[in-house]
Amino acid sequence: MIEAMAFKLANQIKRTVPDHPASVAVLQYALALILNASMIIVLTLFASIFTGRMVEAVTILVAFALLRQISGGIHLKTGMACVLVTSAGFTYISCIALNSWWTNLFTGIALILVLCFAPSRIEKQSRIPVRFYPLLRLLSSLLVCTNFVIGSSVVAVAFLVQSLTLIRGRR
Repeated sequence: MIEAMAFKLANQIKRTVPDHPASVAVLQYALALILNASMIIVLTLFASIFTGRMVEAVTILVAFALLRQISGGIHLKTGMACVLVTSAGFTYISCIALNSWWTNLFTGIALILVLCFAPSRIEKQSRIPVRFYPLLRLLSSLLVCTNFVIGSSVVAVAFLVQSLTLIRGRR
């Protein structure tokens, strides 16, 4: 569905501005990313209105996205699957409240996973040279460590879930 919408929009843009240097495929890819992120944000915030957890939902959206950008992670097969799974997951996480012991444990596990697996699956998603991957691992680790200071239970769970997406299965 997202891919189809992006394709239609890309074709419309190309018809409107035929001399634009970007191909339909490039426009479609960029639009699919924008639609995907926008739909996740809108659905998560909409659901948070009903759960009364708007602050937590926004916190999760920011924390997860920041760690995702520098650490990578698994991708689902379709954009719509990503939107539905991510929005449902974020809504669920926003309702979790942990005490400080569990918050620190989850943050610690996320840190270990990031140290072991980040960055993961970014080869085809990024133009960052491999020589900078250790820096991405360091930045990911430092980001996760901020939650030892902040002490947010929803950030701990968001970081844990994101760090679990870094683990690669056997090939």
